[in-house]
Amino acid sequence: MVRVDSEIGRLRRVLLHEPGIEVDQMVPSMMEELLFDDILFGDRAREEHARLRRVMRLLGIEPVDAGQLLAEALEQQEAREWLVEVICDDLPYRLREPMQAAGAEELARMLVEGVRAERGDTSGRLFDLPPLPNWCFQRDPQVIVGQGVIFSAMATPARYREALLARTIFQFHPELSESEVLFDPLRVDAADPLFLGLHRPRLEGGDILVLSEQVLLVGESERSNQVGLHRLARALARRDDGPRTMLVVSLPRRRAYMHLDTLFTMVDRDLCLVHAPVILGEGREAAAVAEIDLHARDLSPRPVGGLLAALARRGLELRAVACGGDDPVDQQREQWTDGANCLALAPGVITLYERNRRTAEQLDRLGLRIVGAEDLLLGRTELDLDSGERACVLLPSHEISRARGGPRCLTHPLLRDPLPG
Repeated sequence: MVRVDSEIGRLRRVLLHEPGIEVDQMVPSMMEELLFDDILFGDRAREEHARLRRVMRLLGIEPVDAGQLLAEALEQQEAREWLVEVICDDLPYRLREPMQAAGAEELARMLVEGVRAERGDTSGRLFDLPPLPNWCFQRDPQVIVGQGVIFSAMATPARYREALLARTIFQFHPELSESEVLFDPLRVDAADPLFLGLHRPRLEGGDILVLSEQVLLVGESERSNQVGLHRLARALARRDDGPRTMLVVSLPRRRAYMHLDTLFTMVDRDLCLVHAPVILGEGREAAAVAEIDLHARDLSPRPVGGLLAALARRGLELRAVACGGDDPVDQQREQWTDGANCLALAPGVITLYERNRRTAEQLDRLGLRIVGAEDLLLGRTELDLDSGERACVLLPSHEISRARGGPRCLTHPLLRDPLPG
């Protein structure tokens, strides 16, 4: 069962994936293609990721590893045949037979960790099948909205396979295969034109925030384009069990602003974290916001001014906390290290990277108790997600933050409690 009706409902079950051997396989020449700014020290990144998982378990949240779900889905012959078939055209011929013959766990490992080229390969390439170091960012390949799933169409070839792995999990895993597919942008039907060049839909999970049962917030960014967002609007239009309003935030095209959730995330019913120059500003970097009424006949976006004012008209009165505080230097530094990318564990309880000190100071001034992850794990302090207390859990992040994704990027909620009426 899946259900996500908000960004802040009490988290019960969450999808993630430890950064495994695939991050150890990356060499400097692959960084640009794989969307990294540096190569990672994998052991340290895994230690930091493990602390996130341990904090969740301690607080009564069940973390589920996507790699395990993939291997379990591939226990079905139908799943293995489907997945190998859809990726076959991109594989060297010599890989096809070993992949078709592999068992479920071995095939899952090959698809995530990659397959090294044979010694003596004269092409100069290192891999017959490149690794997927970005798969630790489970936010992007799919999106749970209500009790259904939206599949992504990744913007770059380095991440295409991630979306196929997500489809394999949600189509074939016994626990998830009953989830309704709300939208799959890679499926072409008679009502849609062929996807050529710039007209190919692009849609990634970091650009989609479920603010309530009625309001979906989406980013038009360097990763999600108008074609993807407009097709999403058509798929959701006039559904009785879906959101009524889609707010589209058009972001400046900058590497630092790759997804909307690097600039805006929810903390509580009345509180959000933002990168102020884009979300609150009025200068050249200010985001444009448009509204689509999903129950109207005309699904054209209508400009609506600033984001917070548009949300207030939809019943979401939010106070914005500026990532990095008021200093423009701190704002840019901490936005780069994902100071605006928090994950809500419950209303008013979030996780954040500990290196974003100025952001944590802003939250402290607003009454959130600042809690170190180590203090929780060692029993020096306690936290109850059901107490109503506001808190911010700071996670060690020296290494994993260099992969350019915060706690929200690393996780995808599968089950949240509905917010009390």
